[in-house]
Amino acid sequence: MNLPNPRPHVLVVAVGTAGDLYPFLRIATALRSRGHRVTLLAPPVHADVVARAGLPFRPLGTVEAFHAAMDHPDVWHPSKGFRVLWESMRGNEDLLPDIVATLPADEPVVMLAHPLALLGAALARARRPGLRIVAAWLAPANLRTVHDPMTFGPLPMPRWVPLAWRRWLWRRVDAGVVDPVTVADVNAMHARYGLAPIRHFIEHLQGVSDAHLTLFPPWFTPTAPDWPRPLSEGVFALHDPHVEAALPPELEQFLDDGSAPLILTPGSGNRQADRWLARAVQAAQRVGRRAVLLTPHRAQVPAALPRDMLWLPYVALRTLLPRSAALVHHGGIGTTAEALRAGVPQVIVPLAYDQFDNAARVVALGAGAKVAGGAAGARPRALAAALCRLLASEAIRAGCARAAARCAADAAHDLGAQVERLLELAPPAA
Repeated sequence: MNLPNPRPHVLVVAVGTAGDLYPFLRIATALRSRGHRVTLLAPPVHADVVARAGLPFRPLGTVEAFHAAMDHPDVWHPSKGFRVLWESMRGNEDLLPDIVATLPADEPVVMLAHPLALLGAALARARRPGLRIVAAWLAPANLRTVHDPMTFGPLPMPRWVPLAWRRWLWRRVDAGVVDPVTVADVNAMHARYGLAPIRHFIEHLQGVSDAHLTLFPPWFTPTAPDWPRPLSEGVFALHDPHVEAALPPELEQFLDDGSAPLILTPGSGNRQADRWLARAVQAAQRVGRRAVLLTPHRAQVPAALPRDMLWLPYVALRTLLPRSAALVHHGGIGTTAEALRAGVPQVIVPLAYDQFDNAARVVALGAGAKVAGGAAGARPRALAAALCRLLASEAIRAGCARAAARCAADAAHDLGAQVERLLELAPPAA
C-alpha cells in the first residue's frame, strides 16, 4: 500500500538584523499555528529569539561573521554598503543547499525566503528539483522599478524623467556598481551546481522565485507594473517577540515624570551610530524636548546624557510609541511601519539601502519628514526645525491618523493563510 506524502516541511529563511527577522518570525509562527511543520533558518545571533518562539531553528553563518559585517565602517554607506554585505556572504553559498540536502529525500519541502537568501534558494533547488520558492519582499525599494514613485538611491526621481532614461540609469548602476561585485561570484556558484550563468544580478534575483509576496500594503506604495509576477500584495508583517514584557520601571517613572518624549533610535543593527545619536540629542535639546534613546550598544550613546533623557537597550516600539511625541529614526521598514501603526509623527534620517525610499513614502503619506544626514546624522538645527514643523502641524497629525487607521484595518489580514496559498500548502484539516 502506498502511503500519501507527508505534509510539506516549510523552511522560512531570514537574513539580516532583528528588523529583517521579525516579519519572518511572525509568518513562521502563523504557519505553525495552522498545523504546518516549520523550521526557521537565520543568522545564529537570532537563535535565542527563535527558541523563545518555540520554533525549530537552523543557523546560517556564524556570530563572528555577522558582527564583522555590522562593524565594517562602510556597512551603512549608501553606495559602498552593498559590497560589504555581499563580501560578508561569500563562503556561505552552500549553507542553504546543504541544509536542504540533509532533509529526507521523500519529504516534500517548500521555502519562504528573504531577498538576500534567494541566491542560496536557487542552489537549494538545484539539489532538490521542484522545490517551490516564494520570495517575501520587506520594502518597496527591494523591488526595482522605473515607475513612480521612484527613488534613485538618496535622490527622488522627478516625475518628468522618461521611462527610457530611467531604464538607462538602472543599466548604468548594474554595469558600474552591482554586476561587477556579484556576477562572477554567482556564475562560479552556478557552475558548481550545474546551473546556467547569469548576465545581471538584479534580473536573476527577481527571477528565482515561483511567486512573490510584498510585506507592505498597497496603500504604502502601489504595485509597480514592472515588479515580478505572480505577485501577491500583503501587509506590514509587524511582530515583536518582546511586546508582552512590562516597561522597565525606570522608563515608567520617566514617562510619568513629564511630557511625552521624543524617541531616538538608529536601529538595532547599527553599531556605529555615535555621531547620529549625538546630533539627535542636540536637536532634542534645541526644541526643549525630553527624549528616550533606544540602542543595544551603550558605547555609542553620549556618555553624559542630559537629565531629561534616558537610554535603554531595547523597548518594544508598539508599547512605547503611543506614549511618545515623535520618533526620530533611520528609516528601516519595520520601525517605519511601527510609527505608522501608532499614528506617531516620524522624522527619518536615512543612512543606506531601502531607508531613503521608505522616508520618501512616509513624506508622501503626510505622516512625517525626511532630513538628510547619513551615518553622521542630521545637522541638529535642521533636525530641530523638522521636529518643530511636525509637532505643530495639523496636516501631519491628520496624515498619521489616516495611516494608523489603515494599519488597524490591515490587522484583519490573514498573512498565514496568504503564505499558505502561495506555498501551495494544503489547508489544515478541520
